[in-house]
Amino acid sequence: MSGWRSSLEVFDIATGGIRVVLRSPRLIEAPNWHPEGWFLVNAEGRLWRADPSGLTPIDTGGLARCNNDHGVLPDGRIAFSCHDESGAGIYLLEADGPRELALARPSWWHGAHGRRIAYACARRDRVVRIAVLDLDRGTEQVLTPQPGHHDGPDFSACGRFVWFNSDATGHAQLWRVGVDGGDAAPVFRDANVNWFPHPSPDGNHVVYLAYPPGTEGHPRDRDVSLWLMAPDGSRRRRIVDLFGGQGSLNVPCWSPDGQAFAFMRYAPEAVPLRADRGANPARVSGR
Repeated sequence: MSGWRSSLEVFDIATGGIRVVLRSPRLIEAPNWHPEGWFLVNAEGRLWRADPSGLTPIDTGGLARCNNDHGVLPDGRIAFSCHDESGAGIYLLEADGPRELALARPSWWHGAHGRRIAYACARRDRVVRIAVLDLDRGTEQVLTPQPGHHDGPDFSACGRFVWFNSDATGHAQLWRVGVDGGDAAPVFRDANVNWFPHPSPDGNHVVYLAYPPGTEGHPRDRDVSLWLMAPDGSRRRRIVDLFGGQGSLNVPCWSPDGQAFAFMRYAPEAVPLRADRGANPARVSGR
């Protein structure tokens, strides 16, 4: 056995090198790169500050079912999703504690640009769609009315587009849509099942997670790969092979200067082989 379950690692764009920040026996997910240099992650239903010295819990006011949809707003506040019996809600961590945004449940936070946030939401038809909320006006705009499962939204560096993954054309591929809801289209198509596109803050790259052909949903504990490409979909290249999937790259993960990104790798030998490992994950409730 390796002695660790989760490995928080950083990929350097200039050198192609990878450094290990932290290894832990806990199941840690979804690293966000905080502007102060540490990483926001989730584990065991809570949010944590991760750095080479270990994990430090973040006070979320008693909310104990936080998942891997979290991040840091441009103004420094933490946004995160947390579940209860009525589904997932989106919260902002204020100085006096968490405040839930007035959004229909379930909704899962995924990205921010300026005073807007992007998130996945499921309404009465239970279809997951992409939406943007203006925090000042409180206005919500759903960007993906077409059929299909749409997930993993993140803003382009310029803020004029939202990237996401969608299975509208058959299996999950990477799409881009204007923040006004116009010109939604896949950026490219291939045989891989592609999830969680994240544009770099300098506008030069997009990193994403690729599952092998035939994968359904975004399961954990699989042999997957991380890919890098230009924002127009050109120069796609596989840069990291790892054991991971769910939890590896769910949310914005870039350093503020766009020169590196963080991801989670998991230890294969820590996962018992079970007959149900190939079962389809729940698409709405099992996020």
